[in-house]
Amino acid sequence: MPSINCLLRLSRSDYGSVASLNRDFNSLVRNGEIYRLRRQNGIAEHWVYFSCNVLEWDAYDPYRERWIQVPKMPPDECFMCSDKESLAVGTELLVFGMAHIVFRYSILTNSWTRADPMNSPRCLFGSTSVGEKAYVAGGTDASGKILSSAEMYDSVTHTWTPLPSMNRARKMCSGVFLDGKFYVIGGVTNNNQVLTCGEEYDLNRGSWRVIENMSEGLNGVTGAPPLIAVVNNQLYAADYSEKDVKKYDKLNNKWIALGKLPERSVSMNGWGLAFRACGDRLIVIGGPRTSIGGIIELNSWVPDEQPPVWNLVATRQSGNFVYNCAVMGC
Repeated sequence: MPSINCLLRLSRSDYGSVASLNRDFNSLVRNGEIYRLRRQNGIAEHWVYFSCNVLEWDAYDPYRERWIQVPKMPPDECFMCSDKESLAVGTELLVFGMAHIVFRYSILTNSWTRADPMNSPRCLFGSTSVGEKAYVAGGTDASGKILSSAEMYDSVTHTWTPLPSMNRARKMCSGVFLDGKFYVIGGVTNNNQVLTCGEEYDLNRGSWRVIENMSEGLNGVTGAPPLIAVVNNQLYAADYSEKDVKKYDKLNNKWIALGKLPERSVSMNGWGLAFRACGDRLIVIGGPRTSIGGIIELNSWVPDEQPPVWNLVATRQSGNFVYNCAVMGC
C-alpha cells in the first residue's frame, strides 16, 4: 500500500516508463485503476489538448513543461471540417464530428477509437465534465433545429443517459461546473435571438432553473459562444470584444472586469481563441494573426485579488487559430 501511495503522486508523465518495469503497475495503468485511485485521493495533473489543424491534436504538460505527441485522428469525412466539438472526461478526449460520428482518444492506450454517439447528436452545444462524468446541453441537430435537450456521459461505461430538457432551447452556448451544478450560459435561439439568461441544472433534484441576465455584459450581441472557465469554484470569462478578463459576482449576478487578456492572443469575434481552466490557473491559447502561418502561445495566470499578470508558458510553430481545446485532469 505505501508503494501505491507513492506511485499515485508520481507524475503521470512517468507512468509509461514505470509500467514497463513492473507488471502489477502496468495493469493499474492500462486498466485505468491508477487514475481512479488518484481521483479518490484528490490528485490530478491537468494536460491541455488543442487542435489547430484538421485531424491533428497537440498536447502540453504544464507540470513538466513539455509537449506530448498525440496520434493523428483516423481519416473520416465527418472530421474533414475544422468546426468540430471536443470534451475531456476521465481519461478520454471525445471529439464530435458532423452527423452521428464521435471519436474517442484514450490516454490508457494512446489511440483513437469510434465511440457511441449521443442519444440526440448535436453540435454547437454547451458542455462540461467533472471526474468521470460529462454533461452536454443545447446545440443544434443535423437539420438545424435548436435543442433544449441534455445528456450525461459516463466515461467508465461509455454510455449516454438523457437528462431533463432545459427551459430554453439554445445553440452556441457554453457550459461549466460550478457549486456542484451544471451551468449553461449564453447562446442564441430561433431567429438568432441572443440569450442573456443562463440555466442551472441541479444534479440532485434533476431539474433546471433559469438565471436571468447571467451573461449580460459579455461580448456584445454577436460572436462565438461565451469563453468561460471555473477556477477554485469561481467563474471567469474572456470578453473578446474588449479583450478583458471578467469575474462573475455570484451574489449580485454581474460581471466585474479584472484586467486584460494577453496582448498577442487575438480572435475573430471570439473564434480561434481558447480560454480554459487548467487546475488552479486560467490559460489562454492563441496567437497573432499573420499571413505566413505563425506561432501558438500558451499563457497562464493563477487568479488572485490583483489584475491579471499573464505568464507565457509555451510556444509552438503551428496554425494560430485554435479550433478546439479541452483540458484533461487525471
